[in-house]
Amino acid sequence: MAHDLPTHARAVIIGGGIVGCSVAYHLTKLGWRDVVLLEQGTLSCGTTWHAAGLVGQLRSHQSLTRLIRTSTELYAALEAETGLATGWKQCGSLSVARTAERMTQLKRTASAARAQGVAIEVLTPREAGEMYPIMRTDDLVGAVWLPGDGKANPTDITQALARGARDGGARIIEKIRVTGIRTRNGEVTAVETDQGTVVCGSIAICAGQWSRKVGEMCGVSIPLHSAEHMYIVTGKIDGVHPDLPVMRDPDGYVYFKEEVGGLVMGGFEPDAKPWGMDGIPDKFEFQLLSDDWDQFEILMTNALQRVPALETAEIKTFLNGPESFTPDNNFLLGEAPEVRNVFVAAGFNSMGIASGGGAGRALAEWMVGGEPSQDLWPVDIRRFARFNNNAQWLKDRVKETLGLHYAMPWPNRELDTARPFRRSPLYDRLVAKGAVFGSKMGWERPNFFASPGTERRIDYSFGRQNWFADVAAEQRAAREGVAVFDMTSFAKFLMQGPDAEAVLQRLGANDIAVPVGQTVYTPLLNRRGGFESDLTIARLARDTFLLVTGTAQATRDAHWIRRQIPETARAVLTDVTSAHAVIGVMGPQSRTLLQRVSGAALDAAAFRFGAIREIGIGHATVLAARRSYMGELGWELYVPTEFAATIYDTLGAAGADLGLRDAGYYAIDTLRIEKGYRAWGRELTPDDTPWQAGMGFAVKLDKGVDFIGRAALVEAKAAAPSRRLVSFLATEAETPMAWGGELILADGAPFGEVTSVAYGHAVGGLVGLGWVKSNGRPIDEAWLAQARFAIDIAGETVPVRCSLKPFYDPESKRLRS
Repeated sequence: MAHDLPTHARAVIIGGGIVGCSVAYHLTKLGWRDVVLLEQGTLSCGTTWHAAGLVGQLRSHQSLTRLIRTSTELYAALEAETGLATGWKQCGSLSVARTAERMTQLKRTASAARAQGVAIEVLTPREAGEMYPIMRTDDLVGAVWLPGDGKANPTDITQALARGARDGGARIIEKIRVTGIRTRNGEVTAVETDQGTVVCGSIAICAGQWSRKVGEMCGVSIPLHSAEHMYIVTGKIDGVHPDLPVMRDPDGYVYFKEEVGGLVMGGFEPDAKPWGMDGIPDKFEFQLLSDDWDQFEILMTNALQRVPALETAEIKTFLNGPESFTPDNNFLLGEAPEVRNVFVAAGFNSMGIASGGGAGRALAEWMVGGEPSQDLWPVDIRRFARFNNNAQWLKDRVKETLGLHYAMPWPNRELDTARPFRRSPLYDRLVAKGAVFGSKMGWERPNFFASPGTERRIDYSFGRQNWFADVAAEQRAAREGVAVFDMTSFAKFLMQGPDAEAVLQRLGANDIAVPVGQTVYTPLLNRRGGFESDLTIARLARDTFLLVTGTAQATRDAHWIRRQIPETARAVLTDVTSAHAVIGVMGPQSRTLLQRVSGAALDAAAFRFGAIREIGIGHATVLAARRSYMGELGWELYVPTEFAATIYDTLGAAGADLGLRDAGYYAIDTLRIEKGYRAWGRELTPDDTPWQAGMGFAVKLDKGVDFIGRAALVEAKAAAPSRRLVSFLATEAETPMAWGGELILADGAPFGEVTSVAYGHAVGGLVGLGWVKSNGRPIDEAWLAQARFAIDIAGETVPVRCSLKPFYDPESKRLRS
C-alpha cells in the first residue's frame, strides 16, 4: 500500500465516514485536486455504518437548517452524478405529542419552521394516525408533519460521495493509520502515517469518535465523548411500507423509520451510558457493543405504547454502537484555534447523516476561502475553550446532553451536570443573596435573585416562569434606582505594542484612534461586511488597549483577532479575563452611590459617556468605564480580582438606603432588548451588515484606513436594505410569552423571525428584536408605520408594533444624563 501514498498534498482529510468523504467531495468541487483522504479501516467503518439514517431538516438555528437542506439537495442529486444510489427517500416525518406542554412546543416549532421557510403542518391525533396507521393515537394531543424530511442509507451516501471525490481528483487510501501530525510556527506542515509522511498545507480531522485523540497529536482540543446508542431492527410488520414517514415520539424518547418492511426503533434515553473512558480502540471497525436490554428498557416500554405491533414483531437485530457527543449537543466545525490550517468536523451527536452533506460543504468552503462562507456560530469549534476538553468533565456532561435530543426544550433551559465550574470571586456572596445561576462558557452567572423564602430554582414552562416577579423588581431597580450586576464573565484582552492602534484600526469598522481614557464600540467585520464580533475597546495608554467582548466569544474572538495581526506588526494580544472582575453599577442613582464611596469627579461634564479612568472606591483602585448595556446611567467597574469582594461589600454598605439591589442576566437581557441593543450571535451574525442591523453609527468609512469589510460596506450602502433588524412591542393584556424564534407576520404573510424577546416592564409589554425581509422594497419607518404586524406564538397571532428605533428612550437621554 505504501506506493499509493503521495509525499505531498494540498489537503489531507483524516477519516473516511460520511463527513470526511463529504469534505473531500466538496473540496474537489471547489477546484482542489490535490486532496488525500486517509481511513484507518475502510470507508464508513466507524459510526457511519450503524447510523440510523434519519434526516430531519428543522433545527433551532437557521444556519443549521440551511446545512441540512444542503444535505437533502445533495443526497437527492448524487445518484444521477455518480451512478450510486444513496437510499435517500423524502418520506416526511411526524412528531407526536403526549402532553399539552409538548403540543405547545410543537406549535412553537411550527412557528419557527415557517419563519425559516420550512414546510410544516399541525395535525390532530386522528390526522396523524391516518398518516401512520400502526401508531396508537388515543393518548396523543396532536402532532406536526414535515413533508421535506426523509431517510437515507449512510453507507451508500458515503460510497457515492467517495466516488464523486475520486472523480474530482481526490485520492482515498484505506487501511492506513495516522500516527502523528507535524507543525511548525503554529501551522500544520505534514501528516505522519504507518506508511509514510504526507507534507500538506491543511488537514481536516473528520475521524468521528477518534477525533479527540487525533487532535491531541497536534495540540488541538476537540471536546467530544462517546456514548452508547442503541436501536433494534424488526422483521416485517403489517402496515409498514416504504413510504411510511419517519415518526418521532419525543415524550417517549423514541423514533421509528421503515426498513425493508419492518421498523428501525431507537431513541435517546434520559440517562445516557458513556463509553470509551479509557480511549477508543483503533481496530474498532464495523463493530458493536454488547446488548444492554436493561439500558434499552425505557425506550422499549415507550415504543410498545406508541406502536403496539412491536409486541409480536420479530426482533432481527439489536444494535448498540458508540457515537460521539459534545458538551452542548451541537457538532464541532471549523478551524481549530490552536494550530493554523487544522480544520475539524466531528462530534455529530447522532446527526451526522442529516448534517454531513451540508457540513462537508461548509468546511470545504472555509478551507478554500480562508473564512466561513456563512454563519456557523452554533457549531463553531471556537465556542469551546481548552478546559472544555477535560475528560472527566466531558464524561459527566455527555450523560446529560445525549438525553437532550428528546427532552423538552424549555426556554432558558440550563444544563445541570459538571457544575459549578468557573466561579467569579463574588460567587459565595451572590449565593448568600439568593442567586440562581446559569452557565455560559463555564462561568456560573446569576440569572436572577430569588426572593427570601422561595426556592432557588427555575420552574420551566412556556408561560411566565417562577422568576418573573423577581426579575421585574430587578429591572425596576435599574430603571428607577440603582442595581449592581456581576459581569465578571466578560472576555477581556489587552492589545499592546507600538502598532496596536494600527492593527485595531484595520480590524475595527469604527475609529479606534481616540485619546487615552476613551472607549469605542466597534464591529469587527469579515470580507463580506458581516459581523465577526462586536466589542468595546478602551484606550488605556498610547500603546495599550483593553478589549471587552461577550462571554461566549472568548476563544473565537481571540483566534480571529490573532489571525489578523500581521507577522511584522509590533502588537500582541493577551487574554486577561481572569485578572479582573467586572461589577456593573447601573441606574439613575448610580452616580449618587459611587460618589458616596469615591472622591473622583463623576458629574456629566467631568466624566462623560464613553470615558474610562482609574478611580478610588473605598481603599481600592479600579478602572471605571461610563458605559451601559442596559441603557441607563451607569458604570462598568474593572476590578483586580483580589479586590472584587472588597468593592462589592463597599458598594453594598453605601447603597442600602438607595434601594440598591443585586440583579442578574435575565434582567440584563430584558433591559438591553427594551433599549434595542443588539447581541452578537442573536441579532448580529457573520451574514448581517451594520447597514441592515441599524449599526451604521459604529462605522467610519472615512477614517482613512481600509479596514476589513470596508469594500463590501461601500458597495452595500448604495442600496437601501430590504432586510432590516426591527424592534417590536406587544402591549395587549394577556399576551402569551414569546421566547425567540417565532414567526413575524406582515399583513398576514411571513415577514421575519424573532431573535430576542422578553417582557419589558418599563414599556409595559412583550418587547423584542427580529430580522424582517420585504420583497425588494426598502424597509423604512414610513413603511413599518402603515403595515399590520403580528408574531405567531405557538399558533396564536399577537399584534405588535414595529420600529427601527427602540421603544425605550430612543434618544438615549437617560444614558447620557
